[in-house]
Amino acid sequence: MKIVSSAKISEKHQISLKEQFPKGDFYFFANIEEAKAELTDTEILITYGEDLNDEILQTMNALKWIHVVSAGVNKLPFELLHSRKVIVTNSKGIHRIPMSEYTMAVILQLARKTNQFFEKQQEGTWDRTIRVAEIFGSTLGIIGLGAIGQAIAEKGKSFGMRIIGTNTDGRPVPFVDQVYPSSQLKKVLAESDYVVVIVPLTDKTYHLIGKEELIAMKKSAYLINIARGDVIDEQALLEALKEREIGGAVLDVFSQEPLPSDHPFWQFDNVIITPHVSGRSPKYMERALEIFKTNLYMYQNKEFSQMKNLVDLKKGY
Repeated sequence: MKIVSSAKISEKHQISLKEQFPKGDFYFFANIEEAKAELTDTEILITYGEDLNDEILQTMNALKWIHVVSAGVNKLPFELLHSRKVIVTNSKGIHRIPMSEYTMAVILQLARKTNQFFEKQQEGTWDRTIRVAEIFGSTLGIIGLGAIGQAIAEKGKSFGMRIIGTNTDGRPVPFVDQVYPSSQLKKVLAESDYVVVIVPLTDKTYHLIGKEELIAMKKSAYLINIARGDVIDEQALLEALKEREIGGAVLDVFSQEPLPSDHPFWQFDNVIITPHVSGRSPKYMERALEIFKTNLYMYQNKEFSQMKNLVDLKKGY
């Protein structure tokens, strides 16, 4: 059973995998280019999910299972994987803690104006005129109440926020005061003081937030995108920020990454930019590989339907 990783994995995790699965023939590489020579007879591939294309996949004659050590799988060659009946699993759920902490951190940053106070600190200026707010009693709208969205809801509720959000059918979710089906997205946008977007990127969610949706938001509301850049129509968002149609935005993901240094987003005083780090954590790989290890036991026992986080290749998530 040949297992190749094109995702960079530290030595301690490599040793752990080899010790727990002595029947596995492991090969570890820093990227797919380094791994190419070993891919022809690879049965299992560990990847971040952004390095595999049709051309490479067609050389992998023995491939049966891909484990993606991230939640996003939108860059995988779905059609060919489906036709080849390759099993795909991802690491959905491992981002619950870091991404929910990130969300609350930036909401507090917006409300308590910590950026502005730091700027005054750099100037050596004592300024008590900066107006701060409370998040207690404000409304947090969560677009996508999956594992991460639910963790955000729990943390938001602990701060005394009113929590609303969307999922596919409006079914109840713990810690959420009102759940709407995805078809009623604008209701959530209209009621929210903070809108956090955390949905997978699919054909259905491409530009989910566009001009009409931004107009539906309160003029004082903030949009927080921790999903994928293309979930938001960035041109429409630029216009909304320029015209102050919303209070501002926190953007961790972009259509083009890294974000070009001359991109207009950098120039707005009502935008906070972070370089796709909302899911970063020192425990990231440990958590991702725990899912892989659980699934490898299932795979070895041919219990394929019991594997965690199976990706539906027809739906794309």
